Amino acid sequence: MKFMKLGSRPDTFYTTEAVRSVSSEVSSDLIIQVKGSRYLLHKFPLLSKCLRLQRLCSEYQEASQHQIIQLHDFPSGVEAFELCAKFCYGITITLSAYNIVASRCAAEYLQMTEDVEKGNLIYKLEVFFNSCILQGWRDSIATLQNTKAFPLWSEDLGITSRCIEAIASKVLTHPSKVSLSHSYSRRGRDDMSCNGAESLRHNKPANRGWWAEDIAELGIDLYWRTMIAIKSGGKMPSHLIGDALKIYASKWLPNISKNGCDHKQAASDSDSDSANDLTSKHRLILESIVSLVPVEKGAASTSFLLKLLKAANILNASSSSKMELARRVGLQLEDATVSDLIIPSVSYETDTRYDVDIVMTILEQFLLQGQSPPTSPPRSKLGFERRRSRSAENIDFEFQESRRSSSAAHSSKLKVAKLMDVYLQEIGRDVNLSLSKFIAIAEAIPEFARLDHDDLYRAIDIYLKAHPDLNKSERKRLCRILDCKKLSMEACMHAAQNELLPLRVVVQVLFFEQARAAMAGGKVTELPSNIRALLATHNIDPSRPPAPLSTSSLMPADDQWSVSGLKSPRSKMSTLRMKLAEDDDLDENDLNPDGIGRSSKLKALCLLPARPKRMFSKLWSTNRSTTSEKN
Repeated sequence: MKFMKLGSRPDTFYTTEAVRSVSSEVSSDLIIQVKGSRYLLHKFPLLSKCLRLQRLCSEYQEASQHQIIQLHDFPSGVEAFELCAKFCYGITITLSAYNIVASRCAAEYLQMTEDVEKGNLIYKLEVFFNSCILQGWRDSIATLQNTKAFPLWSEDLGITSRCIEAIASKVLTHPSKVSLSHSYSRRGRDDMSCNGAESLRHNKPANRGWWAEDIAELGIDLYWRTMIAIKSGGKMPSHLIGDALKIYASKWLPNISKNGCDHKQAASDSDSDSANDLTSKHRLILESIVSLVPVEKGAASTSFLLKLLKAANILNASSSSKMELARRVGLQLEDATVSDLIIPSVSYETDTRYDVDIVMTILEQFLLQGQSPPTSPPRSKLGFERRRSRSAENIDFEFQESRRSSSAAHSSKLKVAKLMDVYLQEIGRDVNLSLSKFIAIAEAIPEFARLDHDDLYRAIDIYLKAHPDLNKSERKRLCRILDCKKLSMEACMHAAQNELLPLRVVVQVLFFEQARAAMAGGKVTELPSNIRALLATHNIDPSRPPAPLSTSSLMPADDQWSVSGLKSPRSKMSTLRMKLAEDDDLDENDLNPDGIGRSSKLKALCLLPARPKRMFSKLWSTNRSTTSEKN
């Protein structure tokens, strides 16, 4: 650290019976009381440099009173007053970044200006501050930290603002041009006289983020102002700002990645008032960090933003901060992991373990991003033109950019769909999770984004196991989100024997597996006896594949249904109608002990309209996902 020495006389201050005096042949004629300490001094050296003491002494003389001069509102401590007094006596004093703020405030209070005497203390302090302190990296930070002890005086004297400007300018300067590097200051080898030559044997900072750890030592108020100054410079990449915020959060919010129970336990183990104060302090830090996150996408990692969101829940941060974090996460949700999205719920209004509502908000923000661009560029009205205009080239360029953007957005939706299906598997184990919330998240994913439904089926199976009390209608409502034709063979075989699934879903799964085996030229795998009996009720023989599928284009449109581009035969329509339209009112109680339904129900099923196309498309959707599930 840089320092400056003033004066040449040896220190002659001493203490007797709690009174500070100066060893001198002349008896003291001035008594000053400062912060509970009493000083026996001399008028001549002090009054010749301190205008305030001149005025106070003159007031006492006019009142013909011999009183002790009380400095009740002295801004600094007794150390700063004694430093000013020693300067008046010519005693050697040492100034550095650690005492210059207190000394400057004390000199301002005592009015040690140039009007009283040339070369007074204020002038010398300003010269040292501007020429040495503000030129050094660590000196500027240390001085700025010391301003928090005298916030009002430091603001009025411009010490705080000048330190912030100096730090910001050094951060925005190329590292090789900064006088004191991070590694150099950390080793503490930059002690030097203000007039001495600066050593060049220090290491240069390795990257442009070298400053983040040093300014992380600042309190949140000063840190916020410093970061605002750095951001307003417009030269710092947004990702470095995000990295700096992450460093600060890890230092001042060390438990942001822990569960809320840890925080509550810490609060219960300490005094309630101090715990509330600590919570308020952490809340202020978190909300300030949120306000500093750059607007650019990817400036802060998704994992870091979600950790802040977890901390916001624990600390009961403002709803605006939570929504801002949710919006930022939604912009880059494809980069999240399931563990990031497991946000503990601390609400007393619900017994759920996880905050599903905030994740739903994040998902909605993700889906609100840009619409898909047109699939082909607009055609020119003058198609016969041989030469393309500049505007046409620009249109093509913009179209290509939009196509790339659309492709990236589509890829992001595929990733998010996979992510949310695995997330549903995690939260599905919560016995207090409502069915409506589970379905809301599942249905929010666009249909095209799920290439298979294996993960979704696994999530449904987990939810059914964790909620055995669901009634028949609720289980049917849950399974409507499942597309059987998008299940893999393994998932289909599991679903065919899943007693928790509604009977309608089991029949759909079996039908599509049989159709798939028929198209592949194979046979249906051996089925349980009760399922074989069920298929026999519908005149389906699982031991032999169905008749070859017809590709005739003469078939009426109403009787056609598509499976990977193939058409089903008209002769199978009645059987399919009976099988797929297993009535929603067909209850397990309507089945005989052997698993065969009543004949009256079957007759009702046969009366269904001969337009099963929509149901077939749904059924075919359930069959492609189980192969990928086990992979």
